[in-house]
Amino acid sequence: VAKVAPTVVEKEARVGFLPSRQRVDRNIDKNKFVYKGEVMLGLTASYGKVNSENSDIMLLLNGINVGLRSTTVRPFFAYSYSDNHSVGLRFGYEYISGNLSNIDVNLGLIAEGMENLTIGDIGLRNESYSWSLFHRDYLGLDRRGIIGVILETELLIKSGTTKFMAGADDVSASLSRNFAAQLNVNPGLGIYVFPQVCVTATVGIGGFKYNNIRQFNDAGEIVGRRDHSGLNFKINITNIQIGVVAHLWSNKSK
Repeated sequence: VAKVAPTVVEKEARVGFLPSRQRVDRNIDKNKFVYKGEVMLGLTASYGKVNSENSDIMLLLNGINVGLRSTTVRPFFAYSYSDNHSVGLRFGYEYISGNLSNIDVNLGLIAEGMENLTIGDIGLRNESYSWSLFHRDYLGLDRRGIIGVILETELLIKSGTTKFMAGADDVSASLSRNFAAQLNVNPGLGIYVFPQVCVTATVGIGGFKYNNIRQFNDAGEIVGRRDHSGLNFKINITNIQIGVVAHLWSNKSK
């Protein structure tokens, strides 16, 4: 009886599509960073400041003097329902203040009759509160569980007020009430500095956002409204959160 040579498909079925002897499974997905049953209390905060002296874009304009400051504090509570997975609640407070004391722009190259534009004495105050429900997945990078990657998904609701003031003595002002609903993705990194204390750093890379803004005059009447929604993914350097997490009930010793 004549023997028939095996086909390529039969050879792959016999030895496997990829040779297992050349693959190394380091079981990195089994490294534990957070253990089931852990209760966590944490606090994240951020502070940013921008002015005309440290911005390359503002240096393109002559005679501009602007400053902006942003402070955010966000305490949270979380519970680990299984190894490397946790859910939590977060409360946030954000305060933004800024001023534009002077700007002098030459627009002669753009349109005739608009050679000079001067704006000054404008102030901004924004105060908002937020509540969010988040889920975190962890990936330990070492077997001891000291360094780990964090992938956070957050559903956030935020409301607040924004006030613009014009004039050196706040001669005129406008007030707007803001509402936002966001679905954010915040990856980051965590490092245990003590057995039950972890330092984290996360950065927002976007997601889905809905904004509603209502503007009021001095009599409290609505004079304008704007609704906006969209899906956008990009690294937001203004949303870098540095945090400290205390594990009140740690199972690492078990």
